[in-house]
Amino acid sequence: MTIGEFAKETGEWLDPELESVFAKDKQDDITVKASMYSLKAGGKRLRPLMMRLTARMIGCSDTKLADVLYYAATLEMIHTYSLIHDDLPAMDNDDLRRGKPTCHKVYGEGIATLAGDLLLNTACERLFKKAIENPGYLYASYFMCRNAGLDGMVGGQSIDLDSEGKTIGLELLYELQRKKTGALIESAVVTPYYLIKGLSEEQAEKDETAVLLKKLAEHIGLAFQIRDDILDVESDPSILGKNTGKDLRDSKATFVTLLGKDGAGKKLSLEIESAKLVLSDLKQKGYDTDEYTVLIDYLETRDS
Repeated sequence: MTIGEFAKETGEWLDPELESVFAKDKQDDITVKASMYSLKAGGKRLRPLMMRLTARMIGCSDTKLADVLYYAATLEMIHTYSLIHDDLPAMDNDDLRRGKPTCHKVYGEGIATLAGDLLLNTACERLFKKAIENPGYLYASYFMCRNAGLDGMVGGQSIDLDSEGKTIGLELLYELQRKKTGALIESAVVTPYYLIKGLSEEQAEKDETAVLLKKLAEHIGLAFQIRDDILDVESDPSILGKNTGKDLRDSKATFVTLLGKDGAGKKLSLEIESAKLVLSDLKQKGYDTDEYTVLIDYLETRDS
């Protein structure tokens, strides 16, 4: 199966769940409309796709797959909230996202801010609800929340904004991107395993497969971000679905600005190779890694 076919299948799997995240009697609210505008804007759906890949790789049952879907939609809500806020004038000041006008361009800055807030808050409600129904999911819910906070995405965004116009070293850039981009990708790659196995925090830290999945997620996250940095200087908005040249405009430190385009390309290849080595380790443990290999190859050459 090609990545395009799997992405299409993932969208068909995910979309009905996204449609149901707000009750029907709430859908006339302007903030709900703004939230759904961004949530349904499309995009690659790579994080839900990774959750399906992990579930399929480890042999998930149909019952558990329904719960993976629930968490995949919840993660997509968290990701979408971050994009809405990231596009605001006070942050990256963008007017194009996924080939469409950004949320604040359609609904105004105030409603867009509330839309992001609503998506995050509703995502947390969903995670609490599922953990109450199934206490074995408690750590998976906590893990996803933590990766969206100061130890994860928000922490990375904080470093990113604070670093604009400044010279930073490669070590801080790694920390920035591991948090800003990598943390939600880690949630996508690892959470299904936690759900299926019902792991506690202590068990998760010792579980060999969980450790390998975290390593895989780290390499995928860095590969994704490096390719993003390269596309920002060589792609076209009509292909990418968002504005290019923003990193230079905002004086942001990226793998391209620190390593040069050729150096960033070499680092991307190293991360791809490292991800495939982790997949080899997972295959030796009896997991079918063929679909993940297709994804890794796509990440190295993607054009959007």
